Amino acid sequence: MEIMHDPRESVRGLQQVLISDTKRLGFLFGAGTSIAVKNGASKDSMIPGIKEMTKKIIGSITEQKYKDALALIEKELKELKIDFYIEYILFKITQKEQSVGNEKLCGLTKKEFGEFRKKIEEEMIKLVSVHKKKNSFISNLLHCDFAQWIAQASRKFPIEIFTTNYDYLFEISLEYHNVPYYDGFVGSFEPFFSSPSVEDLKFLPQFTKLWKLHGSLGWYLDEKTNKIIRRYQDDSTIIVFPSLLKYDNSKKQPYVSFMDRLAQFIKEDDGVLFVCGYSFTDQHVNDVLLNALEKTRTSHVIALYFDEMKEDSDIIKLGKIQSRLSIYGKDNAVIGGKFGSWKLKGEPAKDDSIIMSLYFEEDAIEPDGEWTGKGVFKLHDFVNFVKFLTYLNYENFINRDGSE
Repeated sequence: MEIMHDPRESVRGLQQVLISDTKRLGFLFGAGTSIAVKNGASKDSMIPGIKEMTKKIIGSITEQKYKDALALIEKELKELKIDFYIEYILFKITQKEQSVGNEKLCGLTKKEFGEFRKKIEEEMIKLVSVHKKKNSFISNLLHCDFAQWIAQASRKFPIEIFTTNYDYLFEISLEYHNVPYYDGFVGSFEPFFSSPSVEDLKFLPQFTKLWKLHGSLGWYLDEKTNKIIRRYQDDSTIIVFPSLLKYDNSKKQPYVSFMDRLAQFIKEDDGVLFVCGYSFTDQHVNDVLLNALEKTRTSHVIALYFDEMKEDSDIIKLGKIQSRLSIYGKDNAVIGGKFGSWKLKGEPAKDDSIIMSLYFEEDAIEPDGEWTGKGVFKLHDFVNFVKFLTYLNYENFINRDGSE
């Protein structure tokens, strides 16, 4: 028998979690949330996704010796069954730079690997440094609406934001709405990364937490002190921690502290982690999520998944393995370990339709006039998810105030 999931029932559950002032709420945001930032009236994204970013950066490489090295690196990654994405390419280049010695690898010397790495980092920085144009888009920035939702909610526990993105969009938005936040760095003149403060769940208990899993613009490794320094005034640096570090440099900071924090968030009682804009291609992050869910009885992960899902998709397999991982896609979902399509159990009333339009779009009536209850779930898209959160703020205000 075909399994169906009622979007109204699922969204009621989401509402209860999101408006609760006692739930521990976390958000894992991937590249899709940055892609959602559009360039004015254009439909083009201001920040490209990892695939498009890789394509643009590789396309900027003109010297033959670097092209030849890239061909060999692509072959190595393919043999490891790892995507030819810029994070993994950069990791391989760094790895070879550290191990080449006085010889050559992939036709390059140590010096050439260093120059190659810097060239790629410079291109990455150019592509994600949209903060320099913030005055032209900040009033319409989705991240600002999300930050406003945080600012207007009174909670027992602070919101925790985990992101794989390098840009400053969350920092800009939280500061725009005067939301105090903490990102693992302490100090004023040259803030430095403090691992103990990340591990301490009671540190700055009322501050929103922002954990940048793969590194950030403005992070700088001081080789003399071996400290990670944050330099907002200097965007010419970026530190990237791809998931391969799990196997090659597992003690790298701050990567390991942030991953541990992600695991700890899930393992603590009564937590809900919303995942949005993340494609589940980082095996290390996936392992952290699944392993942590195995160690909790009360926490849950809800993934709002943008890409198309089929029953044999890897993402579906994860949801079937772990019942506390719910995956909401455009056309179908995995809830309680069961894969099924979206379908309303009953025809909505007119009042319901207005609210329901925020999260579900019904299919057109069949030619014979029969109502099917099927349709498209909309919260898989970061744009619609933020609109939904904004509505919750408005609804809560009405409930508190008693009038519009």
